[in-house]
Amino acid sequence: MCGISGIYHYGKDVPVDRSMLEQMNDAISHRGPDGYGFHVDGKIGLGHRRLSIIDLAEGDQPIYNHDGSIAIVFNGEIYNYRELREQLLALGYVFKTHSDTEVIVHLYQEKGVACLEELNGMFCFAIWDNNRQRLFVARDRLGEKPFYYSKENGKFLFSSELKSLAKHPDIKRTLNLQAMDDYLSYGYVPAPRSIFDGVHKLPAAHYLLVENGNVAIHRYWDIPFNTSGAVKTEGEYVEELKRLLNESVNIRLRSDVPVGAFLSGGIDSSLMVALCAQQAEQPISTFSVGFHEQDFDELRYAKQVAEKYGTKHNEIILESLDLSMFPGIVEHFDEPFGDASAIPTYYVTKMAAEKVKVCISGDAGDELFCGYERYQYETLEKELDLLPAKARELFFGLLDKLSPESFFAKGRIRRAASSQHERWQRKMGAFDNLERANLYRPEYQQHLDQSAWYFKGYFDRPDLSLPEQGMLADQHTYLTDDILVKVDRNSMWHGLEVRVPFLDHRIVEFANALPMSMKMRGMTQKYIVKEILKSLVPEEIITRPKRGFGLPLKHWLKDEYYEYSRELLLASDSKVATYLNQSYIEKIIQWNKSGKRDMSKRIWTLMWLEQWLRSNMLQ
Repeated sequence: MCGISGIYHYGKDVPVDRSMLEQMNDAISHRGPDGYGFHVDGKIGLGHRRLSIIDLAEGDQPIYNHDGSIAIVFNGEIYNYRELREQLLALGYVFKTHSDTEVIVHLYQEKGVACLEELNGMFCFAIWDNNRQRLFVARDRLGEKPFYYSKENGKFLFSSELKSLAKHPDIKRTLNLQAMDDYLSYGYVPAPRSIFDGVHKLPAAHYLLVENGNVAIHRYWDIPFNTSGAVKTEGEYVEELKRLLNESVNIRLRSDVPVGAFLSGGIDSSLMVALCAQQAEQPISTFSVGFHEQDFDELRYAKQVAEKYGTKHNEIILESLDLSMFPGIVEHFDEPFGDASAIPTYYVTKMAAEKVKVCISGDAGDELFCGYERYQYETLEKELDLLPAKARELFFGLLDKLSPESFFAKGRIRRAASSQHERWQRKMGAFDNLERANLYRPEYQQHLDQSAWYFKGYFDRPDLSLPEQGMLADQHTYLTDDILVKVDRNSMWHGLEVRVPFLDHRIVEFANALPMSMKMRGMTQKYIVKEILKSLVPEEIITRPKRGFGLPLKHWLKDEYYEYSRELLLASDSKVATYLNQSYIEKIIQWNKSGKRDMSKRIWTLMWLEQWLRSNMLQ
């Protein structure tokens, strides 16, 4: 697990400024505190920061092929590297190290860009092929590892994080107003956009080639979702998932340093801890975060699982926010990020990094096996689609106009008047189209995007049920651009690698081919996962209501942080006031304070944006 950066003058024959590359590389030293390296040769420069996990003695990067004509810098882990290494040895390749990075180099020699089909892992890498004068960049299938780039004036600049890219003088650091609207709509800036004009994010499951004066992007894998295959018995499905999970956990336990696991006390993390404990050679360390607010706290469930498997359990209770660290977290994320669960994730990754270098996570179980309540809501709301669209819009649109903005059911009324992908935006996002129309100052209204583009296409699948369409949308969007960003930025800040067994592409493909009855049976969600878990954890873990992993904002922003939110957002020198209507922001804060509507997510989204605008990243 590491960080990468690079400069390629693909449009002009100008040598790379090594000192500039060093500055870019130093900006991501937290991603790789154990070492660094460079490949600089004429107009190409590659930088690397290393977090040592595998082959501690010989795995420094860049790594080269036998004659030095191919160089790689790599961020991530290839979990099936041992099997691939054996295949390449049989073909006559000679290895200088035991690292997974060298496996990629020789696999590229053997198969070119088709090497991506063989890799099981999380990764972002850049390969310089000197003979072809080609830069080859790729990002893993689900987007666990980040990649930012810019291609201006014949220069291709890239890095794992935006703060590194921003060190280069060609990055102008001007606000992308369309990306700001995306943020206010969705709660984060989705790929391929970034918050800066002229800077892009490479989407998951894509690779990029810079050669012959051109930059071309290609998709090499797409999330499959087809449940029309051969039908098996329930027992066969359960046994196959057991096998896949055990294999996925097994290869993710490969490490030359200690491995731990996050343990929230929920279904997915409990399953991961159980499987890890069964396969690990010694007791694993587990890490939990809790709250005094009972509707958010899960520590007692986590303790039950930890005690059953004899883990070395560690926990922390967040009684309140340390407001002094809020600016630092915002600045570290580089882009506005409205998911409040970034805060407890910060604390649990910080705690884990003090004990281990690698942690197993239960992320993605909800998106793959129908774990969110919103999938049930889609089924309950499907009757709305039986009404003609115009009649639905007129009826619920009238109710919307007649009800005050402070009405507690305002969001539900607006969802009822919407198309399915617009309903999804209202469920998943922060501010809907009408709210953003009130939020923007008049001169910025033209940047309001009412298309809900991000979710379009995922709900145009008549072969899938409504919950399946929702899972497909989440896998392409929320999982990659929210959940995995939150985990990567926090874990790498503390020099911790997080591995996600559910994101093994074989499990993704298996889950998306399952009949819906194996994921949701009646009102029971994640049915097949719970069947596997029955023999592994106490029944209470399986049958208790689901709780999300987040902050108790609805409590905190009404009470102890009410004044803080006002001071931040309504100040005379407020930065958001350049773009947004402060009088409407004040109404939002007051509706939340009165309890008429829970506006805590919207307030937090604005607080993060305000703090980000104050972080001096803009020019």
